[in-house]
This record gives sequence, C-alpha cells and structure tokens, in this order.
Amino acid sequence: MLSRVAPWLASRSETAADGISVRVLGAADTPALRVLAMEDPVANVFILAHLDSSGSAAPTAGGASVFGVFDGDALVGACWAGANLVPVQLDPDLASRVAAVAHRAGRRYASIFGPAETVLALHSRLEELGHFAHEVRADQPLLAISGPPAVDANPQLGFGNIADFDRILPACAAMFEEEVGYSPFLGSEDFYSRRVSGLIRQGHSLVHIDADGTVKFKAELGAVTAQATQVQGVWMNPEFRGQGLSAGYMAGVVVLAQKFAPITSLYVNEYNTRARATYERVGFQRLGTFATVLY
Repeated sequence: MLSRVAPWLASRSETAADGISVRVLGAADTPALRVLAMEDPVANVFILAHLDSSGSAAPTAGGASVFGVFDGDALVGACWAGANLVPVQLDPDLASRVAAVAHRAGRRYASIFGPAETVLALHSRLEELGHFAHEVRADQPLLAISGPPAVDANPQLGFGNIADFDRILPACAAMFEEEVGYSPFLGSEDFYSRRVSGLIRQGHSLVHIDADGTVKFKAELGAVTAQATQVQGVWMNPEFRGQGLSAGYMAGVVVLAQKFAPITSLYVNEYNTRARATYERVGFQRLGTFATVLY
C-alpha cells in the first residue's frame, strides 16, 4: 500500500539500497545538526545562527525545514529548505537526493547558496526537475578575517538606529536591486521592510548617515554566531564611489562585527575585482568558494 505520509514530514524517510536516507529533521536531531555544522562554523554560519535563535532543527512556524541525509543512523549532510536552499556539509554526490526531496516538497525557492560544488550539484538536479535559474554565480570567493583590519577603520560607521529606518530602507532596496536586478518590494513590500527593521533592532545593521541625512555606506551582519559573522548587503552610495572610502568603511565593518564574534566573513562575486581588491587590502583571506543560484 502506498504511504499516506506527506513526503516533507519528519515521519517520512526514504532509504536507498546503499543505506542512505533523506528526511526532514525534528527537534531530536538538533544536537546532531549542530555537531555537523560546527565542522565548518564559517561556511555554515547561516544554519548555526538559526539554531542559536530557534534552539531547534524542527520545521519552523513559517514552513521552513531542514532535510537531513543519513547513512544508517548517522547524520552526514543536511540542507536548509525555506525561501532558499542552503546546504550544510552536504557531499555533492548526495545533492541529487536532496534536490529530489526538495522538489517533491512543492516549494518555490528564491535561491541556493553555499559551497560551490554542492550548490551547483543541487542546481543541476533541480534543473532536470524543471526549476530553471534566472542567474548562476558559480565562483564567489568566501573570505574571512580573524584579526584587526590592516587599514584604519572609518569611525563614522556605527550601528543603525530604528529612528533612521526610513533612510536605511531605501539604501537597502537600492543595494538589492543593484545586486540581483529587481526590486525587493515585488510581491510584498512588507516582508522586506520587516527584514530590514529586524536587522536594525538586532544591532546587525551597520551604517554611516551624514549630517544631511544621506546614507553614505551601509552593510548588514546577515548571520551571527559566537564563532563568526557573515557580512551581507555591502553598499556605497554612488555619489561617494571612487573616492577611496571603501577600505575604511570595510575596516569599520570588521571592528563592529568583531564585537559579536572573532571571525568576520563574506562572499563576493569573482568578477567584482574592485570589491575583492578592497577586501584584500582590509585583510580578508580566501577560505573557499561559494556559489549562488537565483531563481
């Protein structure tokens, strides 16, 4: 008799002839997922930040879940499945199995991001299943710095204040549209606004607003744990580009980020040579390669 259990529920597990199975993780799997993610606390800062905030590997109230890959009883890989797919220590050879489960869950994913080889393997299988990408960024150096920046930090960079939300939000939207090619307000302005507001309230928004109320530079700490932070949304106001300000601002980002954790990380498009030169000047070093697939 066919199983009546939905394929995305924790009680449903499919085991292949080689003993590999994939299922949705539950609360009891939280310690194993944390141990797995801690094998690389920089690359896996996204899922570790989620575990810190939620305390559980179980599906969220918003419908996100974590697919776990098991060899027998041992958790050997995982993949966050929410608005995005984010692999966690997932062997590229096992990615097709996760992609198949993600497809059957019936969700639409905005992106896949993480270690390049696994991300591209997930994308390849999902493409076979009818998920076609808008853009594939296959080479994104993963960079990190664990000591003081190599240049002086711009002291005008500070933590965003919710009183400045109406100034910060347009800057965030401009960065998003410049980066991905469409407005973050498509479909729902409220979702993106809440995301930006949440980062400000958490103290994860870094910004310099001058005396005229103009946002000159901004960035966010998109993921924060006790071990590492991941910087996202780096944006310089076009009016102030080309003036040699970027390195000082990025050094300021490192100084502020290290109030949370000793390692500051980010990933950048390989072709963005100017940004990469700035990060190198500040003292970031390459740890690996990420990729992002945009749908």
